[in-house]
Order: sequence, then structure tokens, then C-alpha cells
Amino acid sequence: MPHPDSLVSRFARLQGAARSDPNPDRAVRDRRLQSLDRLLLDNEKALADAVRSDFGHRSPAETRLLELFPAHEAIRHARRHLRRWMRPQARSVSLWFQPGSAELRYQPLGAVGVIVPWNYPIFLAAAPLAAALAAGNRALVKMSEVTPATASLFAELVGRYFADDEVSVVEGDASVAQEFSRLPFDHLLFTGSTAVGRHVMRAAADNLTPVTLELGGKSPAIIGPGSAASAHFARAVERIVVGKCLNAGQTCIAPDYVLLPAGLEQAFLDRARRVVADCYPEIEKTADYSTIIDQRQYVRLCAYVDEARLAGAKVVELAPAAVADPARRRLPPLALLELGDDLRVMREEIFGPLLPLVPYRDLDAAIRYVNQRPRPLALYYFDSERAHIERVLNETVSGGVTINDTILHIAQDDLPFGGVGPSGMGCYHGFAGFETFSVRKAVFRQSRLSGIGLFKPPYGALFDRVTRIMLR
Repeated sequence: MPHPDSLVSRFARLQGAARSDPNPDRAVRDRRLQSLDRLLLDNEKALADAVRSDFGHRSPAETRLLELFPAHEAIRHARRHLRRWMRPQARSVSLWFQPGSAELRYQPLGAVGVIVPWNYPIFLAAAPLAAALAAGNRALVKMSEVTPATASLFAELVGRYFADDEVSVVEGDASVAQEFSRLPFDHLLFTGSTAVGRHVMRAAADNLTPVTLELGGKSPAIIGPGSAASAHFARAVERIVVGKCLNAGQTCIAPDYVLLPAGLEQAFLDRARRVVADCYPEIEKTADYSTIIDQRQYVRLCAYVDEARLAGAKVVELAPAAVADPARRRLPPLALLELGDDLRVMREEIFGPLLPLVPYRDLDAAIRYVNQRPRPLALYYFDSERAHIERVLNETVSGGVTINDTILHIAQDDLPFGGVGPSGMGCYHGFAGFETFSVRKAVFRQSRLSGIGLFKPPYGALFDRVTRIMLR
């Protein structure tokens, strides 16, 4: 017999509850969503303090803005629309099968799993949970071992606000995550790196568990030729730099590199330095700039810079008076220019405050540059010319796009969020999340007046005449 608190027993408890109550009504789902919302509201300060402790430092204001606010919005959006989402949808019926009727019904999958990354541990636990609970499921959540204080607090709070057969939270290291991935979930949602996503998908395949993979990659920000005018250009630089510096660049949809018209590199650097100075005066001391999550990630980012320098790249400090602080893992933002494609900073997702600048000759070249690389999770395009915007939207493929800003498409609850190819598989948020965690059951209702009896053996002359008419 498994230990009563083991991973297997926790899953069995959730699965058993899901099987005994396979389609909870709207009142039950709404109560669970309310419980999740209260959990976040009642414990905002404790959760922000836990995240700050895990990072070494992250501004509580940033946690409220980037984690708690969008989590509340996701829950409230689901509650507002739940009645409509749950309603069966009428579908059309071919002339040959009338007067029968057809409909689509959404039913819960059952017991689902959510694997949470370290960079936004509250939002990336709560948003998938909101979708899963709205769809009527029970959920087992694996928190990241890289954020142990947040994981421990979230597990404690879930135990306080939910029954153990509704939602359960698992802590533990990579070996626990591997065991978690091998459980026979009805659906598994993973957020993290592409490399780990491959392992998760392999483990899930043994149980034919469907997966949603929210991965990462190198999301480009393109300053279009129509933004070369000073006002548009200044605004573009500001929004790119602000998007990059949130959480010190430790965001899966942060602008990874910038494509800009050749000749504007110095203008970009000058404006970027002013933006950093305005946002983070005394960046070495400010409470608004995050530290790098741990020593491993800090060393990785420094290795990118060292490799680029050795290869002859130009490294420019965007906060010239600041110096890196290895002891506190505080890394001020840097721009990198004249980079070879073979460098790690140009091949791997950066996930930190390093911003490569890549000049291009014309818009054709910029589009070609993006399309020659793995499809990104996000793409940002800045331009005042509608024709240029439409070209980029039509001729590039990415999980999501924000025009004339960064990051904000993820905050739109009525838009699906997900990647494509190496940047992810499947999507959630809003109705897309409700669909992801639901069975879309096709229902056809036969009428007593049906002519289907004409299509049974023995096939004769009448059958031949009718099928000839159908085929014409």
C-alpha cells in the first residue's frame, strides 16, 4: 500500500474524487474559484515576501503587478463567463441527417497535473489552476524546488482553502518532478524550458496523457522602419527596455533580442540608458530591480557575456555607474552588439538582463531573420505603418504578438496563451484554458422522423437513386 501522503496516494485521492463526481455543477466550480481568489487576496503580503525570499530580492510591487493582479483577473474572468462556457453549444446538421440535432458539451477531464516553474511561481500556479477548476477538474500541482519558500507557503495555503481531494500541492526536487510526470493524469500542463519539456512529454506518453507545454525560446522585438522617426523610436526603446528589465529579464516572454534598422544602434543605446536611469535610479540599491534567482543562473548569464567578449562582441552597460554584484546576484542590464550567430547568447534563451542588438538592412531581411530560427513564444513589433504591421503578422509565426509594446498579450484573458513548435504546444487562459481542461463531447440526437432507414441493407434501386443524388 502506498504511504497516505505519497505522490501516488495523493493522485489516487484526486482521481477517485473526480470519478465519483465527474461533472460538478457551476456552483461547485464557482466556490472553488472563489477559494483560489481568497487564498491570493488574504495572503498577498505573505506570498510576496516568500517570492522575495526565494529570489534574494524581488520587489513586492513587481510581484503584485506581474503575479497577483493577473491571477486575480484570470479567476474573475472565469467566474464571469462560467455559465456561458458550460452551456452546450448547438451545432449544424447536414441536410441528409435532419431533423436530427447536434451539440457540443464540455465535461471535465478528471484529475489534472500542473508543473510550475520558478520565475513566476504564484501566477503560473494560479492561472492554470483557474482554468482547471473552471472546467470542473481536480488538480495536483508540483511547485518548483528553486523557490522553496513560495512552494511551502502555497502548499500550506492550498491545504487550508481546499479539501485534499480538490487541489493538492507537491514539493520536492527534480526526481519528484520526474515521478510526477509519470502519473496517469487526464491532462498535464508544464511550464518551463524546452529541454525539460521534452522529458515531460516522453514521460507522459507512456500513459497517453495529453500535454500542454508552455516553453520559451528567443522572442524577438523588431523596431520597424516606420518607427525610425524620433518619437516612435523613443517609445519603442522604452517599451522594449521596460519589458526586458521586469524581473531582471527572468520572464519567458521577455524580449530576447532586438532587430533594428542598421545605423540606429547608438540611438538605441542612448535612449536605453535614459530609460534605465529613469526606472532604476541607483540600480545597485533600488528595491525595484530584481536579483537573479540563484548562483547557477547568475554564472550562466556571466558566461554568456564572457564568451561574447572573447569573440569580439561589444558589451555596453545600460546603467554605466553600476557594477555586477555576485554576492547578491544583482546583474545590471547590458546590451550586446556585433554578435556571431554561433554564440550561446544568440542560440539559447537568455532569461536575464542581457539584450543583443541585431541590425537589419530592410524589413524583408528582418522577417527572414526571424523565420530562419525556431518559432518564438512571443514577437513584438513596433511601427506606425499599417502595411508593415500586417506583413509581420502574416509572414512570421509565433505563439503570440504584441504590437507597439511588449508582454501585454499575456494579460488579455480573452486571448489564448501558448507557443508553437519548440516554444510550446497547446494553450490556455480564458475560454482556451477551459477547453484545454475539458472533454469536448460531440452529441447527435436522432429524430423519430429520420430517413436513415433508407441506408440499410439490402441495397436496392431506391438506395442507388438516393446516393446518386447525395453524391451530386
